[in-house]
Amino acid sequence: MLDHVPGRYVALGDSFSEGVGDISKARPNGVRGWADRVAEALASDSPGWEYANLAIRSKRIRHIIAEQLEPAIAMEPTLITLYAGGNDVMDLGTKIADILAEYEFLVRRLAQTGATLVLFTGYDVEVSPILGPLRRKNHAYNDGVRLVAATYGAVLVDYADFAAYADTRMWGPDRLHMSKAGHKYMAARVLDVLEVPHGITHRDKGTAPRGVWRRTREHQTWVTEWVLPMFGRKLRGTTLGDALSPRWPEPVRVPAKKGLKKLTR
Repeated sequence: MLDHVPGRYVALGDSFSEGVGDISKARPNGVRGWADRVAEALASDSPGWEYANLAIRSKRIRHIIAEQLEPAIAMEPTLITLYAGGNDVMDLGTKIADILAEYEFLVRRLAQTGATLVLFTGYDVEVSPILGPLRRKNHAYNDGVRLVAATYGAVLVDYADFAAYADTRMWGPDRLHMSKAGHKYMAARVLDVLEVPHGITHRDKGTAPRGVWRRTREHQTWVTEWVLPMFGRKLRGTTLGDALSPRWPEPVRVPAKKGLKKLTR
């Protein structure tokens, strides 16, 4: 899929691409994530790769267009990954037709760069009846992403179909962001679709039934500590990313040995 020569990789999007859930205190914004792992594997395979990550948690598609699109294009990337739309889907009152129109505009502009473009569907997180109404929107969004990917010749990582994420260990405490194990698995799947060799374990994490969360005090704690604050922020018009900057705002040359960790010392 990719030529085995160094290039420039730029990641765009929201918390999914920023790396939320994969805690790493030494790295920018305190997270690592699958995109860092992909960049490190690229550099290990072909030394000389550069990497920028403009993603910030909670960003909607309109924010990505306004804040990340032009800087990404100006970097003249050879590889782009984009995950966008999940926060728009979760916003109350948004319409799938409007979300997909913005999404297609963003993808069209990125496709015009000539870079290899990787897109993602969104996983159907079945964690509680509280979030049930959002699942129908997510299904429609995923259908739209698949169509847009085919239209613009993008590489599709069909996250929605990855059975490994039925295991609750692949998710962080908020049940909406991947855990370290989830990010590692995602990095492996992205590298596989790009046909880049890597040493990341690629096994399913277990056979836990989909959406099984203990319906005890733990569930009540989840609602109190994660769900209610999330909807509170939506009502106030604030987000967790308001005070954050991109983790890697300018392309950095990724060390072939020890990866990005070497740059954070």
